[in-house]
Amino acid sequence: MVNSYPLATSTWDEKELEAIQSVIKRDMYTMGSSVSQFEKDFSEFIGRKYSVMVSSGSTANLIATAALFYTKNPKLKRGDEVIVPAVSWSTTYYPLHQYGLKLKFVDIDLETLNYDLTALEGAISDKTKMIMVVNLLGNSNDFDVINEMIKDKNILLLEDNCESMGAEYNGKQTGTFGIMGTFSTFFSHHMATMEGGFVTTDDEELYHILLCLRAHGWTRNLPKENHVVSKSDDWFTESFRFVLPGYNVRPVEMSGAIGIEQLKKLPDFLAQRRENANLFRNFFKDHSDFMIQKEIGHSSWFGFSLIIKPTSKRKRVDVVQKLMDNKIDCRPIVTGNFTKNEVMKYFDYSIYDELKNADYLHENGLFIGNHQMNLEQEIKFLAEVLQ
Repeated sequence: MVNSYPLATSTWDEKELEAIQSVIKRDMYTMGSSVSQFEKDFSEFIGRKYSVMVSSGSTANLIATAALFYTKNPKLKRGDEVIVPAVSWSTTYYPLHQYGLKLKFVDIDLETLNYDLTALEGAISDKTKMIMVVNLLGNSNDFDVINEMIKDKNILLLEDNCESMGAEYNGKQTGTFGIMGTFSTFFSHHMATMEGGFVTTDDEELYHILLCLRAHGWTRNLPKENHVVSKSDDWFTESFRFVLPGYNVRPVEMSGAIGIEQLKKLPDFLAQRRENANLFRNFFKDHSDFMIQKEIGHSSWFGFSLIIKPTSKRKRVDVVQKLMDNKIDCRPIVTGNFTKNEVMKYFDYSIYDELKNADYLHENGLFIGNHQMNLEQEIKFLAEVLQ
């Protein structure tokens, strides 16, 4: 008998507790060898040259955006136009605003929950310098179509993959299609390290800039030969030498140690999430009242979206109440249409055409959690409650 269906559950067992204890025994809690090893392991897992661990997916987006301003030939400058989807998490947008970029919001597809590709193509202009590609709720974008749109244009792709660790498109991991990709290892995500995130790239110059920005903008963590600055052999002066306006977004050593163990389990976590998704789709694929997310590539199924169909007489407020009454956790689909938030008064932005799909999702969408454990009973219960 199912008593509840929570949004997320712990992915830890004794391995993670042992990893924490190993850090305590070493009595060295700041970023060190465990973080370094986790970075190497993660790079190997996703098939990328460089991974920089940070304190969260949000700070991953922050230093990824910042890094594009500090290359020898800056890839972005203040006032540049960046296309963003109307549905994503707040910290997809905040770093772009904080670095003085002009955001152009584009509608989403109600089936995939990623870009409406027709709207995206129409939104691209000669002012567009970057497209922020967000893979929502574990679902890849159609990168073949997007790359075709920009093949003759000097437009960057930056991937926010914080909700889609382990997703694939044409056999390639999401988070590796853009010049950089960002990931999150927050509690409710595909694997958990207390708090944490990554920026990944194949570009060595960006990698060195990210290392510098992560820790105060100083030179201490840069290799002797690097793309940021000429570094002396004097360890004393290099300890507190500042060359970029950076941050302190370093992870703690415990998070790195936990991550090493979590990554070993991630393939099994992903397999179970996909099994859960198959069951969910069996119950809801032809539902009279709800639309569900259409998979692109090989989704890692962050969660299960439900959007009330226009033909249904159901109201979201009633659906949410029924779920709450049955102890089934639910949330809005990310932020809904982000442009409806009061924070927009601070942004320099435009809206391409209209956001009718994002508006509809905003009023009629919700999502249920997916977990790394078998949810057969929970999903059956969900289906019964929503009959």
